[in-house]
Amino acid sequence: MQRIGWILLSLALFAPGVFAAELGSTNHLLDDEPEFLSADQAFVLSAELGDDGALRAHWQMPDGYYLYRHRFEFAVPAGSAFALGEAEIPQGKTKTDDYFGEVQVYYHEVSARVPVTRTGPATDVFEATITYQGCADRGLCYPPQTKRVSFKADAIPTAKGAQASAAATPIGVAPVEKTEEQRLAALLTRGNLLYALGIFFIAGIGLAFTPCVLPMVPILSSIIVGQGSSVTRLRAFSLSLGYVLGMAVTYATLGVLVGLFGASMNLQAMLQSPPVLVAFAIVFVALAMSMFGLYELQLPQSWQNRVNTLSQNQRGGEYVGVAVMGSLSSLVVSPCLSAPLAGALIVISSTGDALLGGSALLMLGLGMGVPLLLIGSSGAQLLPRAGAWMNNVKAVFGVLLLGVAVWLLERVIPPQMTLLLWAVLAIGVGVYLGALDFSPRQGWGQLFKATGAFTFIYGVLLLIGAASGAHDPLAPLGGFGQTGVVQRDSTGVQWKKVRGMAALQAEIAAAEEAGKPVALDFYADWCISCKVMARTVFSEPAVAAQLGRFHLLQADVTANDALDQELLKHFGLFGPPSMLFFGLDGREISGLRMQGEMDRDAFEHHLGRVLSGV
Repeated sequence: MQRIGWILLSLALFAPGVFAAELGSTNHLLDDEPEFLSADQAFVLSAELGDDGALRAHWQMPDGYYLYRHRFEFAVPAGSAFALGEAEIPQGKTKTDDYFGEVQVYYHEVSARVPVTRTGPATDVFEATITYQGCADRGLCYPPQTKRVSFKADAIPTAKGAQASAAATPIGVAPVEKTEEQRLAALLTRGNLLYALGIFFIAGIGLAFTPCVLPMVPILSSIIVGQGSSVTRLRAFSLSLGYVLGMAVTYATLGVLVGLFGASMNLQAMLQSPPVLVAFAIVFVALAMSMFGLYELQLPQSWQNRVNTLSQNQRGGEYVGVAVMGSLSSLVVSPCLSAPLAGALIVISSTGDALLGGSALLMLGLGMGVPLLLIGSSGAQLLPRAGAWMNNVKAVFGVLLLGVAVWLLERVIPPQMTLLLWAVLAIGVGVYLGALDFSPRQGWGQLFKATGAFTFIYGVLLLIGAASGAHDPLAPLGGFGQTGVVQRDSTGVQWKKVRGMAALQAEIAAAEEAGKPVALDFYADWCISCKVMARTVFSEPAVAAQLGRFHLLQADVTANDALDQELLKHFGLFGPPSMLFFGLDGREISGLRMQGEMDRDAFEHHLGRVLSGV
């Protein structure tokens, strides 16, 4: 009972997961949770360079763990002075696998021999990478593991067969360079726990300034502003804390459920359906209209009297409402995957430790809430105490709430219609600030009028952009070339849509025949980070040139239907933005998955790493 209590407590308080492996059915929580070894404990690798100059690798596995024969890969870095021959691996035991079909696997131990020859200038050190993947019989599949090995190269013969006499001395075995989410996952499982949770808290603060979280600022601020000019700093802080706790706890709990039960539990994706987003957009429009003073949102007086009587004039019910708003905001407004989120989810899915992964995600959510707490609590000091200024402040937050409504609708309406809505909002703000008022003004009035004129002109440009077919509100005339002709996809980056595993495998086979590596992008209309990367990263000429060397495929998982979940489950993913890469042999390039939003420089570096290995 105590164990079940801890499991239920972790589900109630803690958080998200990413990187899937099947961990059982829903009834799994009611059973004793199996204890799984880490990948390094389950598959113990030792490597050496033999007297004949061949690379020898040996794995030992405890009972119930096995390695796939077809997942062994041996490689040397680009530009290496050495070449590898064909790996000599014994036949394994035939097994029917849910994902790979009929395969050969190894239990207990297996060895491989890979011939090595010197083909380039003399060098003292030989380096190679060894990749392998295995599973546990009890239902856990580990991500592919890649290790780097290095040895003194004295014993390696040249291509003509000459051989040095000295024996090779191993220098060591080290993990290949890991992606950010893999490093964070390793930090959780192998580092100091308090230090790791602190890192996730700091990462959350950084995520608070990303496009997926910024829309929460006007939502929380409008709640504080709606209290009127008499709100105290303590009350503003307590309301902000309620909002942040609701957001963080929901974020964490949802992630744990997704990590434990797979993509079918992806409630965030379910809540990105057009009816839900339109309904929320209407709610924000209604809140904005109340900020403009068109009406006052409140319960009927008789209801208010009853609530006050039941709560003895306390405002606990209001705090519950604010926490619910924070919870819903975390689900509807910011459903994006990030590297810290992916790292915690890797821990949950690969170890089954929901408490550890959930704790990290709770800290991540609390970190995301720190800027919101500062903005919410300081807003009380910044609010004017009386007069017409209060109405102007409310109008500002009314405009911000309308912006959030357009932000939500952007996921379900055509880009040109989104540009039109931004245009209407900008023109309306410009007129409100006095863009069309030609009477003389002084002081602040003159500044407001100038701001209104600028906003009005920008709104007109957005209107022209919408009519011309432009997509980007930050570049409303970007579709026009120098001749005035609309140009689209000028970078030449074209993604081919794929639906389901069968279509994907056919495309990968076609790319293998054409001798091109594959980049598979996971995208959704409701993923703001996906759109940001498409607009600001993929369109950059240097990045576009790199992407042009791939066969580009895109899995649109907007619907989150059975075909989408099939892809996500097969690759152990829980949502976009994510990108997978496949080599010339049609196999995924281990350890180089991209999960979460990247800026241009980071993505360009990542693509360089991928291309150097194919």
